[in-house]
Amino acid sequence: MTNKEDGSRPFYICNCFTTDNIFLEDYKVHVRFSSERQFRLDYQPLLRRLGCVTEQQFEDVRNKISQEVDRRRCLSETSAERAIAIKDKYQPLHPHVYHLQESFLAPKFKQIVEYCRSSNVSEEGLRDMLEEEAAAKVYRFPVFEKGFCEELVEELEHFEQSSAPKGRPNTMNHYGILLNELGFDEGFLTPLRELYLHPLTSLLYPDCGGRCLDSHKAFVVKYDMNEDLDLSYHYDNAEVTLNVSLGKDFTGGNLYFGDMRQVPLSEMECSEVEHRVTEGLLHRGQHMHGALPIASGQRWNLIVWTRASQERNKLCPMCNRRPTLVQGEGFADGFTDHSDSPLNTSCVMT
Repeated sequence: MTNKEDGSRPFYICNCFTTDNIFLEDYKVHVRFSSERQFRLDYQPLLRRLGCVTEQQFEDVRNKISQEVDRRRCLSETSAERAIAIKDKYQPLHPHVYHLQESFLAPKFKQIVEYCRSSNVSEEGLRDMLEEEAAAKVYRFPVFEKGFCEELVEELEHFEQSSAPKGRPNTMNHYGILLNELGFDEGFLTPLRELYLHPLTSLLYPDCGGRCLDSHKAFVVKYDMNEDLDLSYHYDNAEVTLNVSLGKDFTGGNLYFGDMRQVPLSEMECSEVEHRVTEGLLHRGQHMHGALPIASGQRWNLIVWTRASQERNKLCPMCNRRPTLVQGEGFADGFTDHSDSPLNTSCVMT
């Protein structure tokens, strides 16, 4: 299996993908399911405290988990089938937005990237150009021009209203679009990661794989008064995440950040961060965060999970174990078969 995005080495998923980090929406908790016995022992007391009291309620939970496990086992195949169907059936409204152009980018972002490429660059100088939030190592900066954000949202709405097949981004977001299936990887997202994000992450997150990003997963999520309103507390399957607010008109919906996922919840204090249209928030993927409910309107966000196989090959960020590799499509979950390095937990608390 090769990476069909650029014809280079193959990428893989970790075998834990089918069993770990399954989100139970009714109880706002992530669980692991390897067997019914394991699940009952690990989670039945917790679920009872959260309101899952009767045996029928527990059976309903188990059935939902079984459906999610089956979906994940078939995901690579069904995603590839959707991408083929979309390419065959869907006619884009704005074809030019699928290919990254300098004119799409905010002047301040281009200035920041140019500084990162200069010979006199320093981490301190870069930080002076960014807006650092109260949460540690969370940075804000303008990413796109307003006109591009409007056109991209129009394109996404056009696709959403089409008859083309669609897959949800993850178990936590019901409404959104997987951008690799829509055809954004090769012409837009890979150049964005390689040419524009990598210079920043190399300086800001060298201890978390920021210098060796080699894949990504990108999607958009939509929040609406009649659909998803918020996003529960979680961490990302990424080394570094870029979250850009694309629009449209909304109030509320600020993000909040706690600490790295290794810190006990009882010891975390959260900082609220306003999300402004056209601006991006850059943060470590293992930094716990969530989104407060929107109060009105509709919001679209572009999420780019950037990944470094050099880091995740040592320790899977989702199960915290040495990854057991399973073949995947495209960039899969960013693992490669070069996994003979010693464990490295350098990104835990820095």
